[in-house]
Amino acid sequence: MTALPQISEAEYEVMKIVWKYAPVSTTEITERLTSATDWSPKTVQTLIKRLVNKGVLAYEKQSRVFIYTPLVKESEYVNQESSSFLKRFYNGDITAMLSAYIEDDRLSASDIDALRSLLSKNSAKGGD
Repeated sequence: MTALPQISEAEYEVMKIVWKYAPVSTTEITERLTSATDWSPKTVQTLIKRLVNKGVLAYEKQSRVFIYTPLVKESEYVNQESSSFLKRFYNGDITAMLSAYIEDDRLSASDIDALRSLLSKNSAKGGD
């Protein structure tokens, strides 16, 4: 899989709107973000432009309206970021990460039960 472009936290907020509502207009993206943040419409438009330049958003002009669609799947981006986090902070060792979360009491009993269930399902499917 080809590495996807890095996007900032602010750009990620724009992408969440596009992934959820695509195809979506500049106006709709701007309205959703200005109502949820303190960003100006100009800030949102700048973020959209950056995402187009990075190759993660495509647009089509329909009369006087720009309509955006993602060029990157949300799941692909989240997987890349998860992998990057794991490599950066835990040397790629998911067991070390989970151990740290368990030892610091960041996982509740229900979280641990859910993980056990996922691991059991994976074992039943023949996963390693």
